[in-house]
Amino acid sequence: MKYRLSKKEQKTGIRIIASLIAFVAVFTIDKCIDLASSVGGKLGWLLPFFLYLAIYATIGYDVIFRAVRNIAHGQIFDENFLMVVATVGAFALAIFRGATGQKIEGFDEACAVLLFYQIGEFFQRYATGKSRKSISSLMDIRPDVAHVLRDGETVDVYPDEVQVGETIIVNPGEKIPLDGICVLGDTSVDLKALTGESLPCAVAEGGNVISGSVNLTDRIQVLVQKEFHDSTVSKILELVENASDKKSKAENFITKFARYYTPTVVLCALLLAIIPGAITNNWSAWIYRALSFLVVSCPCALVISIPLSFFAGLGAASRDGILIKGSNYLEKLSKANIFVFDKTGTLTKGDFAVSGVFPAERREEALRLAAICEQGLSHPIAVSITKRYIEDYGDEIPDGYAIKNESGLGVIATLGDEIILTGNQKLMSAHGVQTQEYSGAGTAVYVAKNGEYVGQIVIEDELKQSSPALIAELNGMGCRTVMLTGDSELTAQKVAQSVGISEYRASLLPQDKVNAVEQMLAAKSKHDELCFVGDGINDAPVLMRSDIGIAMGGVGSDAAIEASDIVLMQDDLMGIPAAKRLAKRTMGIVTQNIAFSLAVKAAILVLSALGITNMWIAVFGDVGVAILAILNAMRVGMTKHKKDKSDPKTD
Repeated sequence: MKYRLSKKEQKTGIRIIASLIAFVAVFTIDKCIDLASSVGGKLGWLLPFFLYLAIYATIGYDVIFRAVRNIAHGQIFDENFLMVVATVGAFALAIFRGATGQKIEGFDEACAVLLFYQIGEFFQRYATGKSRKSISSLMDIRPDVAHVLRDGETVDVYPDEVQVGETIIVNPGEKIPLDGICVLGDTSVDLKALTGESLPCAVAEGGNVISGSVNLTDRIQVLVQKEFHDSTVSKILELVENASDKKSKAENFITKFARYYTPTVVLCALLLAIIPGAITNNWSAWIYRALSFLVVSCPCALVISIPLSFFAGLGAASRDGILIKGSNYLEKLSKANIFVFDKTGTLTKGDFAVSGVFPAERREEALRLAAICEQGLSHPIAVSITKRYIEDYGDEIPDGYAIKNESGLGVIATLGDEIILTGNQKLMSAHGVQTQEYSGAGTAVYVAKNGEYVGQIVIEDELKQSSPALIAELNGMGCRTVMLTGDSELTAQKVAQSVGISEYRASLLPQDKVNAVEQMLAAKSKHDELCFVGDGINDAPVLMRSDIGIAMGGVGSDAAIEASDIVLMQDDLMGIPAAKRLAKRTMGIVTQNIAFSLAVKAAILVLSALGITNMWIAVFGDVGVAILAILNAMRVGMTKHKKDKSDPKTD
């Protein structure tokens, strides 16, 4: 998306260009004919003074205003203060030289300092705006209006005024304002603003629609399921708006560094002017050196380029449908070397199907009893069992049972004296039921009635095509990969071998997963970063406890957006190594900018103090280094970090 300058930025650009042309003209004439001597007399210096003053006021009035305003607010030592002190001091020094009959030196340099400082600031605003565009484009998903059906009429209201249960109309080309279910009409929706994926998604009656997506083809009616503040679009916007608040260690270091650095260099410049000036009595030369020292000491390159590098990284990630909640997580991800995966819904599709029922002669009974327990539950295993029973036998599932969910064990259904157990072997053992243990691949769901074992239903989950490629790439980066699952040892071993994971833990309850992650966090070194990848639905505790939580929940999953630090909006596993490569590239550029800026500034500071360099070199040390650092920071967003088209796609 092309970045366009705002009207204010355009006016600033015109002012910079006009001032630059005027400066070049006056500077060239002054160096060719010496404006002061061309007038003659003791007041000849007034001609270059007024010409340069006009340029200075034109290019620097806003810098002066900000410096005065910040001083009034108690914020003295910033780059505006340094620029004003250095340039006003240069003007004062030039006036002193002119009034005392010496060669005038300082007018041109004072103008040049402010002129090139403004060029650097303008360039920084352009670079930041261009990077911000990648993220702020997400802000365009905010809907402006909702067409609500009320009393047989269509009423236009703000989305936050629509209640759950109301029906809204969405016309072709309009943003869908609220999450809901399509109750009338078939259409295609564009999810690009949410996921980065350009392919349209078909929606039929009964299908879910997500706020922030765009209705492409036909008019539809949507039954609202969530209020606006709970909708997908609101949660994503909140995530994006708060991303800049979570700063990395590098950014916090620069903030603290500038807080102490600026007063220190001002004191050093003052001492540089006073002590040698008093000793040598050559006040003019040492004041000039001190002013040059002030110019080059401005921390613009660091203060601007470091946050810009992270901002460019966050923007590049958002273009690929990877939402990172702050630069601190980007910094952590660059160091992440332990990746822990949930199995179901992450490495596998989470699309369960019944692959067998044993013993075969009690197949219908086992499925019917299990369906009684599992009906109405949203867990994929429960859905697969009820679906299989209805498809195979076409009977209605008996109801009226009291259902009790035993976390991590299974479900108990009771009706009078009848007690049905459906779950794992731990549930059977807890109720004294003797079972025939299943030893094959897949997940076994055991069924018992009134303490009698009935049978077992085997559920299997299909592996995502991209899982082996993901693990191979992470292993190639030298990362440790671990899988946690509640499935049996045999099923876990089969999946681990299929994807290339050498370390896994099976038969885990939800709390066991948290304990497993806690153990790994306790055992890792201080240089390690542990990243947990889950589906964002039932892994919220582990996502929040890990150093970095990456959710595969994608669009529409509240838990994915709220509990994780990074959200893969396309549910694309290959976004994980892509995000890690981007994070490493970002941190590499941040390190380069810090090292380059400090090295160049230190060298020019020493040379300025020794009188070897003049204020023109100081200008390069400030503005030149800042521009080079900004250019380097912009490289973050210039490379496509997403997987190649040849890579397998997530199903």
